[in-house]
Amino acid sequence: MLRLILQAKIFSSMAAGQVGKCMSDHPSVLVVGCGSIGERHFRCFRNTGRARVGACDTNPALRAHIRAQYDDEPVWENLDAALESSVWDAIVICTPANSHVPIAQRALAHGSAVLIEKPLSIGLDGVDALVTQAGTSRKPVVVAYVYHSMPAMVQARAFLLAGSLGKPLQVTVCAGQHFPEFRPAYRDIYYNNHATGGGAIQDALTHLVNAVEWIIGPATSVFCQAAHMALEGVTVEDTVSVTARHGETIVSYSLNQFQIPNETTVAIHCEHGSVKLEAHEQRWGVYRKGDKAWEWHSAKVTHRDDLFTSQANSFLDAMEGKPHGLCSLDEALRTLKFNLAALDSARTGKVISIS
Repeated sequence: MLRLILQAKIFSSMAAGQVGKCMSDHPSVLVVGCGSIGERHFRCFRNTGRARVGACDTNPALRAHIRAQYDDEPVWENLDAALESSVWDAIVICTPANSHVPIAQRALAHGSAVLIEKPLSIGLDGVDALVTQAGTSRKPVVVAYVYHSMPAMVQARAFLLAGSLGKPLQVTVCAGQHFPEFRPAYRDIYYNNHATGGGAIQDALTHLVNAVEWIIGPATSVFCQAAHMALEGVTVEDTVSVTARHGETIVSYSLNQFQIPNETTVAIHCEHGSVKLEAHEQRWGVYRKGDKAWEWHSAKVTHRDDLFTSQANSFLDAMEGKPHGLCSLDEALRTLKFNLAALDSARTGKVISIS
């Protein structure tokens, strides 16, 4: 209790905009939401050594956990209290997806740069206003699709965009993992309801769609089959099969969240050869016309946190006006439209066009 009182006195004595700058010139970063992904962002922004980090959450147990694990950073009981404490240079939004847009609008009004966890939202309400507000503010507003920070994906994309293989004609994506092992609390969190961003389409498939769109451009039509097949304690879909058009390129997505092997493969077949990403092997390969075997390139990541620390560093770079490669608000909006089209197609059995 004494530590918290001292922290409150320190923060209340700072001039506006000086949170995190009393001991250094590092920017201040507020993480909103202290669940699994919120804690990871909290930890990884600290790991950069480039930011002072605070957090807020309405859940007393989550606040207590953060205080116990990271005893040198402040934690507030809600967003109002955190925003009243001082001006934050950046806000990282890790709450359920239905709250992302209004919190992002508050963050921009507060004068902060914004990093939003995926997906951008569960619908289009308020998104246009957010895009306009972001443009007016001239603050970085990006979405945390972490494949943008995966070395194998970044390298494979750079190779493809160099153009030596010609135009992409077909993409096949196959992915799955045993979700109860990786997210044992899935029954009790956002995942259990579409209205909070749950289900395989909005939770896992969205990462892969965003990565493919990052390479070959946005989807223009979607036909989706989705069902709940295995996960206990929820009714949202855990299995998805999608055929999509991304302009002239035909793409197939196959994903489930119950298989035992944790594997993700993305194969992009072009006019003069193919590129394959094997995320589970942390490598990417190229097979040119005339080759006899794959030419593999290792892109190892020591720890999963490394991806998020890299993402945090890229966001801090964006705040400094440097190139960053993170998912833009416009790109995240395109992926949101895919999510909505896939859900609509799964409900109606129809091909859904995306404007």
